Amino acid sequence: MVDRLVELGENVVSLDDFSSGSYVNKKAKIIRIDLRTEIPSIEDCQTIYHLAANPDVRTSMQDIEEHFSRDVKVTLNTLEMARRSDCSTVFFFSSSTVYGEASRVPTPETEIMKPISNYGLFKLLGEEMTEYYSRTYGMRAVSLRLANITGGRVSHGVVVDFVRKLRRNPSELEILGNGKQRKSYLYVQDLIDAVLLLNQKFKGNYDAFNVGNDDWVTVEEIARIVEGVMGLTPKHIYVDDGSGRGWAGDVRFMLLDIQKLKGYGWRPSMGSAQVIERACKDLLEMWGSVKI
Repeated sequence: MVDRLVELGENVVSLDDFSSGSYVNKKAKIIRIDLRTEIPSIEDCQTIYHLAANPDVRTSMQDIEEHFSRDVKVTLNTLEMARRSDCSTVFFFSSSTVYGEASRVPTPETEIMKPISNYGLFKLLGEEMTEYYSRTYGMRAVSLRLANITGGRVSHGVVVDFVRKLRRNPSELEILGNGKQRKSYLYVQDLIDAVLLLNQKFKGNYDAFNVGNDDWVTVEEIARIVEGVMGLTPKHIYVDDGSGRGWAGDVRFMLLDIQKLKGYGWRPSMGSAQVIERACKDLLEMWGSVKI
């Protein structure tokens, strides 16, 4: 996101505690800060893109207080920063996990939100706070309910997990759940395109948008794609407690209805299977394993 904004000639200030990741764009101003405990004031603030969170759904069921501080307290303090800085627009990066296991698939924005993980619950709280600040303090705000975002420098998720496991042991692959979980994946650059388009075209006070793909893939299919890119044929080892979930709080089936966002002229550039393949190649290139 920072890279694209810099390319567009924007004056970018990046706030990060660098607790996970170390990437820095030297053309952006960097402020090292822990937003759990500090609320800075930013001069000439126009738009805040709030991506800070602990994105690991699995650990949210175990380290609840840690996730609450990073997913809820940081969001509150970011909104306070926006208010104090007289910022005109806030984009809150939420998650499809706010829906839980939805009764309608593809799932529209009007679906009742019943998260089944603490991560989903905390993202829902973030949306509620974002809407409240928009309504109370007059700032334009958008909540983005994301499908699985991968590719580029993304450092977590199923592709990273599979590649890391196969580099350790090319002869077998541990798969969490029964492998039949089916989810939608979007390439990171398509997400950025969607955000910038909404920043340009959305004229309301507050709204929530699904950001995902038109199709979905199973975990088993993801494994085959990653193995194909790496040239491996490992044995699959399933870790399943009988629920089919990869872990407590894992949503087994997720496909978002993205017609609302499409109404603004946005489209995904590739399907979910292509996204997985591209993300795998990005990761291997970043880790220096192969020449892509």
